[in-house]
Amino acid sequence: MKGLIKKIQGLPEYKRKIILWSAIVILGLGLISLYIKNVQEKLRSFEAEKLKEGLQLPSFEEIFKELPKFEMPEIEVPEIDEEGLRELESR
Repeated sequence: MKGLIKKIQGLPEYKRKIILWSAIVILGLGLISLYIKNVQEKLRSFEAEKLKEGLQLPSFEEIFKELPKFEMPEIEVPEIDEEGLRELESR
């Protein structure tokens, strides 16, 4: 092992950088693959129905029943004949 380190130390700087970044990429890919595998296992064991029951979210029907009723008032518009229209225009 010491001989390998001495050999790497004796290499030019650009070759040492290539070895360093290669090692980083290999370790990174290994960690990413482990992370993805772990996430897949968590998603497979995830049960959405149990989560919904645990949260006890109210249904939309219950929410809509609790909302106050909103009714539009009726507006009476008087009918205007031509004479009344002329009268309004002259004002």
